[in-house]
Amino acid sequence: MNDIRRTILWVIFGFSLVMLWDQWQVHNGRKPTFLPSAHQTAQTTPADAPAGSGTPAPGAPAAASPATLPTAADGPAAVAAQKVEIETDVYKATIDGQGGTLARLELTQFDEELNKGGLIPLARRLAGMEPLPVIDRNVVLMDDGVPANRYLAQTGLLNPVAGGPAFPTHLAPMAVRPGPHRLADGQDTLEVAFESQPVGGLKYVKTYVFKRGQYVIGVKHEVVNVGDQPREPQLYLQLLRHGAEQSGTMFGTSTFTGPAAYTEEKKFHKISFADIAKNKAEVPPASSTGWVAMVQHYFASAWLLAPTHEAGLKREFRVQGPDTLGNNLYAVAMVASLPAVAPGASQTVETQLFAGPEEEKKLEALAPGLDLVKDYGIFAIISKPLYWLLDQLHKMLGNWGWAIVALVVLLKAAFYWLNAKAYASMAKMKAINPRIMEMRERLKEKPQEMQQEMMRIYREEKVNPLGGCFPILIQIPVFIALYWVLLSSVEMRHAPWILWIRDLSAPDPWFILPLVMTATTLLQTWLNPTPPDPMQARLMWIMPLVFSVMFFFFPAGLVLYWITNNVLSIAQQWVINKRLGVLGTKKTK
Repeated sequence: MNDIRRTILWVIFGFSLVMLWDQWQVHNGRKPTFLPSAHQTAQTTPADAPAGSGTPAPGAPAAASPATLPTAADGPAAVAAQKVEIETDVYKATIDGQGGTLARLELTQFDEELNKGGLIPLARRLAGMEPLPVIDRNVVLMDDGVPANRYLAQTGLLNPVAGGPAFPTHLAPMAVRPGPHRLADGQDTLEVAFESQPVGGLKYVKTYVFKRGQYVIGVKHEVVNVGDQPREPQLYLQLLRHGAEQSGTMFGTSTFTGPAAYTEEKKFHKISFADIAKNKAEVPPASSTGWVAMVQHYFASAWLLAPTHEAGLKREFRVQGPDTLGNNLYAVAMVASLPAVAPGASQTVETQLFAGPEEEKKLEALAPGLDLVKDYGIFAIISKPLYWLLDQLHKMLGNWGWAIVALVVLLKAAFYWLNAKAYASMAKMKAINPRIMEMRERLKEKPQEMQQEMMRIYREEKVNPLGGCFPILIQIPVFIALYWVLLSSVEMRHAPWILWIRDLSAPDPWFILPLVMTATTLLQTWLNPTPPDPMQARLMWIMPLVFSVMFFFFPAGLVLYWITNNVLSIAQQWVINKRLGVLGTKKTK
């Protein structure tokens, strides 16, 4: 039994060193040596693909629909289209006159702070090198820059009739109608309209509606039949994004990055870049409900049909990858079939483009299932109620750091009796430890007899050597679930606590919290019983140090949670040890 436990401890120790090394590699801009990285390298553009093609979205197999989504190769030669700069209280946007595409979107209420602190700037300072510059800028969610950063929201019309005339797509030139492009003080709504020339008998008018304080952009699609034949167009709404993903955290985990779709029948469905690249992506079947999204850490975008159309229009879901788009580009689209438009008539479809932070309550109110773009991993069933409780505490305390402390207090109260049993078991183990050590020394040449004698002592003293482990193991899913809450919640991003902790989602820039956590972990180790096996005893002191080093890479909010948990655990364990007459480690010969 001792050999098995020793082996397990060595495996944990070795794996910890592996993860530490990999994290050091990631922090220095290199690929992990052992664990796979979530980051995908950019693929080169096929020789026959136009450079910088801002191509379209998702394509299903041809059998799914006669109409295929257009690519840059399908459009006219690229011309310099008019770009319109839009400014509201929450956005700085650029809309490209080619297709009225949303080509750039800055979130002015969210700062992108780079190289603010952490291991790399500290290592550079210690090595006598110039510290990395601090870069403060708005978060750029969408961008039509180099392919490695490309992220666009595009729409257009398709002709479902095979061999029929083409309709205006996201590649068609569109002229902006006169009007203001900046949300003025006292103004709550800003409308910017783009109009295409007739193509295939249809004219396409797209109107963006920005509202003060909202991350939902209304997009009206007016289809005007200027021809002499009725037309039955399809409206496609697509999101195009580069396939670079964020690197994993210490445990190889990271929030999901990539396309997602939702229908009432299939519910929320993630579509990984890897599956799209391998042509193995599973997209939901056609439905009369649903939406498509592009998800990343903290922020997301999603195309939604307005509530007035939500249950009335049949829609298909399609994806497309680098094999047709090139440049490591991926796209997801929702294609809605519109009723026939008679000659001289017009039809308007209202949609919504969400583009902003993954604030759970606002997402829930916007569309069914949209809150699921906030990725909680496999412990969502625990993470969601934990977030709700944390949010309620924040409303009362007004600070996310103190809300975390209060949450730990509540969790410790909930697990009080479970922890009490564990600590009582460990205290009893500590009390009989001198007898165990003396017996091991006396019978060290008789291992079988030593094992039998050890089990006899455990029976006499009514001690279970594993009694202190099981209650703690039960709480591990709660800790992991909270880890996902702190990792995924945009509310923690740049949220201050006290003094030098200005961002609970980032590591402590001066490593004070990890050092405090190390001290509390060692104190807790001192209160625990010393294993009778010398090797296990040494590992018992080494492991807290190893895991404490890991916490140097963790968000400050998570380290704060662990410190608070340690302090409360030490207080409870101290009281139990004192009541049972066990404090400190007694020396044995």
